[in-house]
Amino acid sequence: MSRKPLAWVTGAGGLIGNYLVQSAPQFAPNWSAKGLTRAELDLLDFDLVRREFAARQPRLIIHCAAMSRSPDCQANPVLARRINVEATAVLAELAKDIPFVFFSSDLVFDGRTGNYDEAAAVNPLSVYAETKVAAEQIILANPRHTVVRTSLNGGTSPTGDRGFNEQIRRASEAGQTLKLFTDEFRCPLPAVATAQAIWELVDQSATGLFHLAGAERLSRWQIAKLIADRWPQLDPKLHATSREEYQGPPRPADTSLNCAKLQSVLSFPLPGLTAWLTANPNERF
Repeated sequence: MSRKPLAWVTGAGGLIGNYLVQSAPQFAPNWSAKGLTRAELDLLDFDLVRREFAARQPRLIIHCAAMSRSPDCQANPVLARRINVEATAVLAELAKDIPFVFFSSDLVFDGRTGNYDEAAAVNPLSVYAETKVAAEQIILANPRHTVVRTSLNGGTSPTGDRGFNEQIRRASEAGQTLKLFTDEFRCPLPAVATAQAIWELVDQSATGLFHLAGAERLSRWQIAKLIADRWPQLDPKLHATSREEYQGPPRPADTSLNCAKLQSVLSFPLPGLTAWLTANPNERF
């Protein structure tokens, strides 16, 4: 019996990477998914990455690892570029002859219109978004490779603080009052649906650019209210506010994504957050 081909999943200590690895037996039974955390492989040690790739010979890379918190990227743009662009470029070059899936973000858009499809022009407003745009260009230069732009993902992460739901819950447990915009919109999605969609793209050898997000456009305030209703015993302190009161680096107002292209090739409907929470009352979220 032949061995299954090896798939590397970087960022396995994060939310989406963990779901990809854990769901592989169900959604990708023909692959041997190896999750890579920073402790297992330092992606900034480029020589080590090259040696490990030559030794292990993965037949697929799904690249989730990133410096993903926008304030951290703003504070250290050099490190953000090294992690999000340079490390990605090294992996993409190693994977030049095999499938490579790269996770990008809805934040590559300036948020002026919303409902962005894959043909929409990008206009990043933050260092984080700028690094994602730069990495996208590297990946899409190879017709074997795939870029997936996603939105807020929720679920249970190994560290308990990567999903948007976990961040809201943690803040509430700490007694913090959460100030949430009623006029900033995203399309949140449970990470389990993201993982299933990615494995289906891999199975279909789909390449190019895809948008992957929830089917429901929600404000930050609406998202938090939905999550708070899930565990009312915490009595979260939520305060509705407007972007007009915000002082800080530019933030896009509406990065909702049009996912029709991806939806047309999936075997299941991408869920909206409200419907998914209703349909999965016992799922820890």
